[in-house]
Amino acid sequence: MKKILVINGPNINMLGVREPEIYGDKTYADLLAFIAAAAEECGCAVECFQSNCEGAIVDKIQQAYMRFDGIVINPAAYTHTSVAIPDALKAVGIKAAEVHLTDVANREAYRRISYTAEACAITIAGKGFEGYREAMRLLAGDG
Repeated sequence: MKKILVINGPNINMLGVREPEIYGDKTYADLLAFIAAAAEECGCAVECFQSNCEGAIVDKIQQAYMRFDGIVINPAAYTHTSVAIPDALKAVGIKAAEVHLTDVANREAYRRISYTAEACAITIAGKGFEGYREAMRLLAGDG
């Protein structure tokens, strides 16, 4: 059974409260339930982690070395600012998929820049929660 680590960055824990006109009214708990169900469908084990702190995300990626077969990451705002996160992804050499709930390519200009993308096999954006399922399927070998 493949083991997938799902990492969510800053403010994802505020889903349902944060800008519902952009992110919808589903909560972070709803996202976790969705991820658990999608992992079961894909036949993989999943662990979820969320942090608002860049260093904690880097630490979690490093701790995944030799423990996980894939990483689904929604770096959120760190997508556009962090060099440390893609460096950590490259360092561990675990296949990764970048996910964004919204279509960042059609939002503010600064959101169109992703430092994380070059360290990931694929970027999935604008599909809401479904992007996580698609990423897990890819990493589990079904997509």
